[in-house]
Amino acid sequence: MGIRNTLSAALMAASLLLPVAVLAQDYPTRPIRVLVPFPPGGAADTMARLVAPTVSKALGQNLTIENRPGANTVIATEIAARAPADGYTLLVMATSFTVNPFAYSKMPYDSLRDFTGVTRMVYNPLIYCAHPSLPVKNMKELVALAKKRPGELSWGVSSIIGGGRIAGELFHDLAGINLINVPFGGGAPATTAILGGHITLLVGNVLDCSQYIPSGRLRGLAVTSAQRASNLPQIPTIAESGWPGFESLNWFGIMARAGTPRPIVERLSAEVAKALRTPEAAATLARQGFSEGTMSPADYDAYIRSEMQRNERILKKLNLKLD
Repeated sequence: MGIRNTLSAALMAASLLLPVAVLAQDYPTRPIRVLVPFPPGGAADTMARLVAPTVSKALGQNLTIENRPGANTVIATEIAARAPADGYTLLVMATSFTVNPFAYSKMPYDSLRDFTGVTRMVYNPLIYCAHPSLPVKNMKELVALAKKRPGELSWGVSSIIGGGRIAGELFHDLAGINLINVPFGGGAPATTAILGGHITLLVGNVLDCSQYIPSGRLRGLAVTSAQRASNLPQIPTIAESGWPGFESLNWFGIMARAGTPRPIVERLSAEVAKALRTPEAAATLARQGFSEGTMSPADYDAYIRSEMQRNERILKKLNLKLD
């Protein structure tokens, strides 16, 4: 009797797994919806459209890009959270995915419970830029000046809570300095402000600042990545500048609903990685100032959890909220 019960249980378990295996083997049988929580033409939209043709060809089904901007990416993310866990709705996500749970008092989804990582796609460093009127040439000089003039130096970022703000606050906390934050409504107005001398520092996108550094209109102090930026090899990292181990990046990745069959998640991850490693994609990433940074689904999940733990500490310390 015991053997019969054991055999029955095993057969039942196998029958439950069979539909999942068949689904993964046949996937995909219809177009795949890719939600982008940013407007058309931005970096996230560009990355999604960069990989879509190659992945579509590999899978034999179109990847349809759907832009749903708003509420610091919450609108698109909520739509993805309500979609079936079948691999036919994907979400392109950025640093905001690991910030929003602590920036809003109430969320319509749970970032960890409702989603699983497919892969990180790309990343890019941020850069500390100084207006030439500021008498500093490197990060150590900046920290020394900030300690002499606490609460006097102003630093700009492209949004209230974003990659630049997180990177800056992380460093200021580490270095023990106090600067006045000035958020802007995007990278372009923030860059315009520092060029005009309205702020003395900017923690911005390397691509926004790099064109003004050779002419001396801006002074590059350090990048926030572990390695130097390929288009600004003369600018040291913060780690090289005296704070070993420091790294804070902007990144974009792809998420799926939690419960999506693992073989589907693994296949999507592999196909996106292949698409980003083509010569055409590499050339586009170089022009945009990004580096390919794909990860396995397991590694990407671990990365997201690590980012969330770090961002929770910073946002709680600053009491930063979007509502």
